[in-house]
Amino acid sequence: MTEISAAMVIKLRKMSGQGMMDCKQALQETDGDVDKAMELLRKKGLATLVKRAERETKNGLVVCKASEDGKSAAIASLCCETDFVAKSDDFISAAKTLADYALACSQNEGIDNCVDTEINGKKFRDILTELVSKTGEKTQVSDYQKFVVDNAGFISTYIHFNEKVGTMVLFESDASIEDNEDLKKTGIDIAMHITATKPLALDKDDIDPKAIESERSIYAEQVKDKPANMIDKIVDGKMSRFFAENCLVEQPFVKDDSRTVAQVLEDAAKKAGGQAKIVKYVRFELG
Repeated sequence: MTEISAAMVIKLRKMSGQGMMDCKQALQETDGDVDKAMELLRKKGLATLVKRAERETKNGLVVCKASEDGKSAAIASLCCETDFVAKSDDFISAAKTLADYALACSQNEGIDNCVDTEINGKKFRDILTELVSKTGEKTQVSDYQKFVVDNAGFISTYIHFNEKVGTMVLFESDASIEDNEDLKKTGIDIAMHITATKPLALDKDDIDPKAIESERSIYAEQVKDKPANMIDKIVDGKMSRFFAENCLVEQPFVKDDSRTVAQVLEDAAKKAGGQAKIVKYVRFELG
């Protein structure tokens, strides 16, 4: 049996990031073969994933990254069981790496597409397994989305200071103003607004008609004792408030509630010399 030296253990520890005792045991079980020991440690990570499959993962980080030209951006969340692990150097490093993989992913959605993306011959799924092996906690990518500017426009992102909630917004604009700094600043403000207010939809057309009908029925029941000729007007008023509260473009802007989000964007685009509109957005929050 090959003698396992301290130098061999230290080498494997540097390669794997595992504890000294785990590395020594893996080397003993593989007769000093470093490659086989690495594979053994990886299997340990996979076994931990299976063992903890039902555990809740409410802690972690939301990350995002944009391409150098700003024409594509991605947002994703890496989750684990405890805040202690979420604050560890290994987890933070993996989350930053996830942002690279999310941006490199060839598909604009689908968590499996993200974790199966390869960079330099390595999938993020492998990095995830290695991380689980180090921490002993169930860890997973819980959200992923990528936006790409097809024609003229820009993408804005905002991650809250606690890094547990973030938003990405795709804007369409005239080509002449897509690089306007003030307009981009407004885009970031709108992303921040979404992060804070949690709109239900972009506009009323994005809300399920059945949900709208359900709201109308509830409001109608609430005012059924009012005069018949007033009921529709009262219900219409309540629905207007419902849309103002839940539809992004109709919400009062958090930095200036005298204007709606749509008006803020319109004013910023006009000042820049063109037009702009929100195409879509995503908001990810842990917990």
